[in-house]
Amino acid sequence: MEVVVPRIWAGVDIGKEHHHCVVINDNGERLLSRRVRNDETELLALMADVLAIDADALWAIDLNCGGAALLIGLLVNHDQQLVYITGLKVHRAAGTYRGEGKTDAKDAFVIADQARIRRDLGPLRAGDEIAVDLRTLTNRRTDLVCDRTRAINRIRHQLLEYFPALERSLDLSRKGHLLLLTGYQTPDAIRGLGEQRLAQWLRHRKARNADTVAHLAIQAADAQHTTLPGQQLAAAMVERLAKGVIALNAEIAEIDAMIEERFRRHRHAEVMLTLPGFGPTLAAEFLAAAGGEMTAFGSADRLAGYAGLAPVPRDSGRVHGNLRRPRRYHRGLLRSCYLAAMASLPACPISKAYYQRKRAEGKRHEQALLCLARRRLNVLWAMLRDGSRYHASPPIPAAA
Repeated sequence: MEVVVPRIWAGVDIGKEHHHCVVINDNGERLLSRRVRNDETELLALMADVLAIDADALWAIDLNCGGAALLIGLLVNHDQQLVYITGLKVHRAAGTYRGEGKTDAKDAFVIADQARIRRDLGPLRAGDEIAVDLRTLTNRRTDLVCDRTRAINRIRHQLLEYFPALERSLDLSRKGHLLLLTGYQTPDAIRGLGEQRLAQWLRHRKARNADTVAHLAIQAADAQHTTLPGQQLAAAMVERLAKGVIALNAEIAEIDAMIEERFRRHRHAEVMLTLPGFGPTLAAEFLAAAGGEMTAFGSADRLAGYAGLAPVPRDSGRVHGNLRRPRRYHRGLLRSCYLAAMASLPACPISKAYYQRKRAEGKRHEQALLCLARRRLNVLWAMLRDGSRYHASPPIPAAA
């Protein structure tokens, strides 16, 4: 196959408000160096000036999201060749060029020159619309879950300061226990209401197992009759935090519904959901991290490397066969594969048997799960490539 080599290379150092573009030829000579605002009009003018030098241009950038989104969209819409080089590679390469100074112009030149020299840079393509939506939604869900975890930890810390017996009794992942804290947070208030009226108060607010929650609260209140300093203000903070957690739970439920609705519109949705361990949320996280288009990776091995599931050699001198996990990989993609592998154990006998075999070989729980995730990634790749649903292989009959 004939390889088309561009005649000019345009390197763009991405910034939030401004970018810097440097254009070079095949001799590394600068043909253009300009600072442009991250604005559609100025970016289109830059594109026109670069193409006026030569229509056969290759663009290279050091960021593939955030402030680079508008530039990427314009280049893709105008059918321009575009490659991505990571910021770490630019930083390391910059040390091999003359001078110790660091400027946007120098970084843009390094990006352009690396694009001219290297042939292993991955091209950027138009994003999958649904995968982009899923990335936005799953990122928002992650933020909400982290906020909820912080709020719950703060509630527990606050309760420990004035009512430790109640802190031990409550499971703050349950709505009924949180509802209790929105109305009653101190031993005196809980004892004064009584178990029957407290249970009725909880039932009126549609709390599950209201009698059990009320009984636990009364037991905790009977275990403490001392009022500690700062109790009144701390109780008010607990009430606010509990209401905040309930609101976060409601928003997470809304985001989950939006994630599932958009995910089921993706062409890979029905196939992915047949693989044990993948529900709508984890499958959506996988598509959001992978970009939705598997052909961009070329093979299951490249996808595994991107997910951090393919070990890399670390040989030196007489040391051979030394493998380790790569340092640079997509954490979100690894998380979705790992959790899906864990969820498949009780649901899929084949996954469970493979996991147990790895454990019998002496691997730890985490190592066995990573091996299982790698094996399942091969299966998922073949499923998406062929558009075929998952079906468990029939057992091999024992020899007579």
